[in-house]
Amino acid sequence: MRLRGQKNLDRPYGLVLCRGDVSSPDCSACVADATREIRKRCPYGKSGFIAYDNCLLKYSNKDFFGQIDSQNKIYLYNVRNVSNPVVFNQKTKDLLGQLANKAYIARKMYAAGELGLGGSKKLYGMAQCTRDLSSANCKKCLDGAISELQGFAGGKEGGRVTGGSCTVRYEIYPFVKA
Repeated sequence: MRLRGQKNLDRPYGLVLCRGDVSSPDCSACVADATREIRKRCPYGKSGFIAYDNCLLKYSNKDFFGQIDSQNKIYLYNVRNVSNPVVFNQKTKDLLGQLANKAYIARKMYAAGELGLGGSKKLYGMAQCTRDLSSANCKKCLDGAISELQGFAGGKEGGRVTGGSCTVRYEIYPFVKA
């Protein structure tokens, strides 16, 4: 029972998100792995964040729903450089911008796609938000992640920003199921 005016400081808030193209069995397996690992790494933590390729999980003792999480972020990039970084960076920005524009209005707040790089080479990308965000906050989160990605992974064959509210990723190989 909660008395009027009294805050419940022990109330947990949690969220899991699987990548939009991941099957239900693969999603369940990823969430189970993430749950086991975060319990092992943060057994007494009041908040936690863990992300895998197929899912992410976060929890806190503070209500974070609807707010852009700017604290929990993982930055990864491929160590190999592309041969023409100026053109490649523009194509990456174009593809991720198109995907962000699709994702923030999509029911699953997820979009994936590809862009030709000339010849048989393609660039693959995805953008996704947690579904507790408004469309406006989703777009804001994705745009911010794309800017960050360009700053640290520009000219690289692949990169991603995985955050507690949104994820953007690009690669020169297919990593999502069409």
